[in-house]
Amino acid sequence: MSTHFGLWYDLRNPADPAGTTRGFTTLYRQVLDQMVWAESLGIDSVWLTEHHFMDDGYTPSPFVIAGAIGERTERLRVGTNLIVSPLHNPIRLAEDAATLSLLTDGRFDLGVGQGYWEPEFAAFGRSVRNRPSLLEEGVEIIRRCWSGSDEAFTGRRLSKPALAVSPTPESVPALLVGAMADPAIERAARIADGFLSTQNVHHAPYLAAMDRLGRRSAARIYAGQWVIIADDPEAEWARIGRHALYQINKYIEMGAFGPMPQFTEPSQLIEAGSYTLWDPDTAVTELSTLLSSTPEIVDVHFWAQLPGEPVESGSARIELLATDVIPRVRARVADAEVAGVHA
Repeated sequence: MSTHFGLWYDLRNPADPAGTTRGFTTLYRQVLDQMVWAESLGIDSVWLTEHHFMDDGYTPSPFVIAGAIGERTERLRVGTNLIVSPLHNPIRLAEDAATLSLLTDGRFDLGVGQGYWEPEFAAFGRSVRNRPSLLEEGVEIIRRCWSGSDEAFTGRRLSKPALAVSPTPESVPALLVGAMADPAIERAARIADGFLSTQNVHHAPYLAAMDRLGRRSAARIYAGQWVIIADDPEAEWARIGRHALYQINKYIEMGAFGPMPQFTEPSQLIEAGSYTLWDPDTAVTELSTLLSSTPEIVDVHFWAQLPGEPVESGSARIELLATDVIPRVRARVADAEVAGVHA
């Protein structure tokens, strides 16, 4: 299968150290322009993520942004990596996703996850303890809505009345689930059309779970990368590492990785493996190896820019990725496939 290469957006907009804040109207316009330009360079997909009540404006409304992307682009696939589905009414998620699929001529994929930040759950009247059942029942309801079924559903946490949702998607979106812990990965293998990964180390447990379920042929991985690719990655890191430090520490503050201390220097992120630095040649080798060894990967996506980083700064790395790295990766993977056939 052909692998897509994409960009990941959280649209965080923190103030710079001097206290200056870029307006969100400006940021959104710049980012939409960037996406249109990236599509023209051959980028295949964009991925939006979600959180609420963040003082830096972390994307609270990815569906609205996805609609704007669909209107501005022609072939770019738009997906969520990810929506915190336990916070939402799954019927509403199904309706919004179906509408986006129709508006984009089938270019939308819905990625969901169980979430972790307690203030969000409290604000939306949900309990963090109920995340697994809220996620799983929500997925079941979304699928029923997309099918046009008027059958009622009653679960432990959620229900659907004996009413059919309309319109249904003409091209049913892939329903993807993200996870990091082993039980959550097992659940994703069981209920999802594909696995949203945030670290490549989770691919092996997902594929093992698919093997146990007898579903290996249906395995699909959408692999979010925490990598900086630049001609001089160390110099690039010296310039932008503070933005990555902010990003990772915010996730730690929210409890994304469980209890752990925050980092104090950007260099610690590299030492811990939170981020990896590659020059173009290294990127080609690493990505080619990854895709050849794990053909279940159908999408690889990278942060377009880090929180607070100027959009044009991220665009320089996007251009390098699209015009240098991706073509060489595709050529090398194709050569490996031909060699495998003739071996």
